[in-house]
Amino acid sequence: MDVIGVDLGGTKVLAATVDGATVGDRRKRPTPVDGPTAVVAAIAGMVRELGGADRLGIGTPGYVDDEGVVRGAPNLAGWDEPVPLAALVAEATGIAAVAVDNDVNVATMGEVAHGAAAGRPDVLTVFMGTGVGGGLVLGGELRRGPRGLVGEIGHVVVERDGRRCACGGRGHMEAYAGRAAMEAEARRRHAAGEATALVDRAGDRRMKSGTFAKALADRDPVAAEILAEAVDAVGCVVASAVMLVDVPFVVLGGGVVEKLPRLVGDVAAAAAARLDDGLAPEVVAAALGDDAGIVGAAALAASLP
Repeated sequence: MDVIGVDLGGTKVLAATVDGATVGDRRKRPTPVDGPTAVVAAIAGMVRELGGADRLGIGTPGYVDDEGVVRGAPNLAGWDEPVPLAALVAEATGIAAVAVDNDVNVATMGEVAHGAAAGRPDVLTVFMGTGVGGGLVLGGELRRGPRGLVGEIGHVVVERDGRRCACGGRGHMEAYAGRAAMEAEARRRHAAGEATALVDRAGDRRMKSGTFAKALADRDPVAAEILAEAVDAVGCVVASAVMLVDVPFVVLGGGVVEKLPRLVGDVAAAAAARLDDGLAPEVVAAALGDDAGIVGAAALAASLP
């Protein structure tokens, strides 16, 4: 069975042939900004270049229903209405077996099938990137919920009436632990008169995860305090998840964690501090890196009946 995994992101589309955890031939294109029709055409073009497949899996931003319809993807330009992505790609490629799911759910499937959580039936994933997302596997099954909201862990409240989140809410974990939110806090403090190498290094450019890593290595106090707040927020949510659904194993990943691997131990300690003895989960780093989306998308496609 030939399988292709597609990782559809806000800035780029990745596609590759996948056999288990082995990623073969790859293709990469900028994400079209002309709306869903152009994105479908780009995916179909890459599939043709890869020689076609029997099954195709796609991870995409936004909420995705059981029929592969993307209902709300604010990170994709022109996706203002529901998009039947699975059906459109099936028609454009001639591949009948097309599966689509939220990108973080797909990355979770990759880590559970072939990564850091392989063989684990009960897993929580937390991916710290521009924002924060997660996935939940219980009894070996990826949980989505009736509205597809399971895993929207970045919007769990960690502080009543706290910082404003990009979604408009207040006190959400993402407002403390997402890279974009951490950058906003660094720039706010710099504008208020606090010296920090974070702004000195980044200037007017986007403050990357590596910028935080370098500033922390240089013992920049603002960077240290911002990251401590991020760790505290994630640890709080992980501890809450343990008590809510009794999950014993946590995978921590995303660009922020890749550049700052010490966060794995820090989050584990922050969660343990909020739990009774013997209840702390095992917290490990994600293993698949940038390939998690492609590998997970292929695993999603392979699971189709």
